[in-house]
Order: sequence, then structure tokens, then C-alpha cells
Amino acid sequence: MSEAMISLRAVSRQFGRHQDAAGRLARRVSRAFGAGACPEIVRAVDGVDLDIAPGEVVGLVGESGCGKSTLGRMVAGILPPSSGAVLWQGQDRAGLAPEALRAARLAVQMIFQDPYASLNPRLRVDAIVGEAPLVHGKVERAGLAAYVDAQLRRAGLDPADKRRYPHQFSGGQRQRIGIARALAVQPSMLVCDEAVAALDVSIQAQILNLFMDLRAELGLTYLFISHDLGVVEHLSDRVAIMYLGRIVEQAAVAEIFARPNHPYTQALLSEVPRIEARKRRFSAIKGELPSPLAPPAGCHFHPRCAHAMAVCRDVAPPLREVAPGHRSACHLNG
Repeated sequence: MSEAMISLRAVSRQFGRHQDAAGRLARRVSRAFGAGACPEIVRAVDGVDLDIAPGEVVGLVGESGCGKSTLGRMVAGILPPSSGAVLWQGQDRAGLAPEALRAARLAVQMIFQDPYASLNPRLRVDAIVGEAPLVHGKVERAGLAAYVDAQLRRAGLDPADKRRYPHQFSGGQRQRIGIARALAVQPSMLVCDEAVAALDVSIQAQILNLFMDLRAELGLTYLFISHDLGVVEHLSDRVAIMYLGRIVEQAAVAEIFARPNHPYTQALLSEVPRIEARKRRFSAIKGELPSPLAPPAGCHFHPRCAHAMAVCRDVAPPLREVAPGHRSACHLNG
């Protein structure tokens, strides 16, 4: 793989749980009696290493609540990591000079899941798409109207509608507005957070084709976050499987779908509907995703794994190479 455009090194993100009035009162009472109340910490992302090469599409897959969106926001620079480092073209983004940091943040833009909540309902489309490139010097005011028209056409929208508000568009059109807004600052990379999950199936196909066309036209790099393995298989070059804040397997898309190594990946793929297996009965992964407030010790997947051993309960397995370009975090590989 060529030199990474963006790299994550032992990146973690934790959140303190918000307490209501009753919780704060209980904490004060416990302190008054000398009992130290331990703060509740959500470990959303836990020591992730990930490299994304220029022009590559990396699919990030996992169950809801596993930390995919939090990881995507750290890649996009929306959230800082609690620990670890995000490297932009080999340099720690947190240590960049202000001008270089500004350029690095502009270079990575995010497409959000809800195409309505992510747009300002008080702004017309031309303002939504044109504000950021004007502020960041990507276009002069005299050429702004033509620039906005070009971004809307590239996203598959009619510039004649640019004076309308977001609520006057369909869900698919709103997602295209979000794409046009992201492209307007001329990014090198897009982080797509469940970007088609809220759309009808026919509209999903149109948006996915648009992403592929933009990749070919602009040479974009993608981190494509999804729980839909069919979409990931169609779009990605490489897949990272995430479980409860950790990456448990990484490989090229063909390798993952042909030879999954981690028991969690195998369980996910066994649930994907296939025409050739239409008569097979599908069963969900046993158990529920543990709470990130109190993740299991050792391998996080061991309470739900049919192959769990004693070591799995105590020691977190590292990502090991099990084939060229294929890494998996499972003690069965030891």
C-alpha cells in the first residue's frame, strides 16, 4: 500500500456520561459519606490503528453502537482523540501549525447520515453550498454564483433550484446538497457516515453511483461507514470490521468476503442475504452488544463467541497478519 493519506495510531475516544439532577445529588451524598463515586466513562473507541491510502475506499463495518461514527468524526477532525494520534500525510494533525491545520481539516469533509438534520433549515441551498468556499478563499465573491452552480451540477442537482430551502427537497436531493457542500471546499477525502442508510433503496443506488463517479472524476479517498455489508462490498477496496470500539479484522474486500477470519466477521457475513442461500435459515449473533460503559475484559467479543477460550477472557488479542494484507485480532490465530 502507498504512503497513507491519513493514519490512526492507538486512537481512543472516551466520553463522560451526562448525569441528571438525581445523579448529581446521589454523587454529592456519596461523597458526603466518604464514598468516592467513580465517574461513568463511555469507551467509544479503544486503541484503533488504521491507515487509508490516497484514492482508496475503506469500508468501516460493525453493529450500531460499536463506535464507527465516533471514529469517523475523529478522522474528519470534528472530534479530537482522547489519546493516540491522527496523522495527516505522516504528520500529527494536533501538532500542525494553524494554517497547515486549517488546510488539513478542509481536506477531509464529512457526509452525514441524516440529510435533513445536517442542513441549516434557515439557509437557501446557494448559501449552504457557497458559504464555506467563500470564507476559506476557494472562490471570489464575483464568481461565487457560477461556482455554486458547478458544485450542484456535479452532485446531480439543477442549479435553478438553488434559491429553495432544504425542506423543499426530497431525501435523496438533500443528501446531494450535503455532497455538494462537502465538495465545495475541494477536499481530498470524504468520510461518509451511513450516507445512504436513511434513503430508499432506489435512491441509495443513485447516491452510491454518484460516489463512484466522483471518485473517478476527482480522485477522492473515502472512509465509508456502514452496517450494510452489501453496500460495503459494492463500493470498497478494503474493509475494517469494528466491534465495541476496536478494529477486529482488516483485509481487501474480496478477501474479507471469501475468507473471513474473525468469529465476529464470520457471524456478520453469515447473516447477509444471498440469492443462492435463499432457503437457508438465518440466525442473529447470540447475545447483545455489551455496554461501552463496562466492556468485557480481554477480547470484547468473547461473551458472544462460540470459540471463546480461557485466554480470551483475560487478554485482548492484537491484530496479527493471517495472510498478506489480512489482519485479524483473534487468539485462534496464535
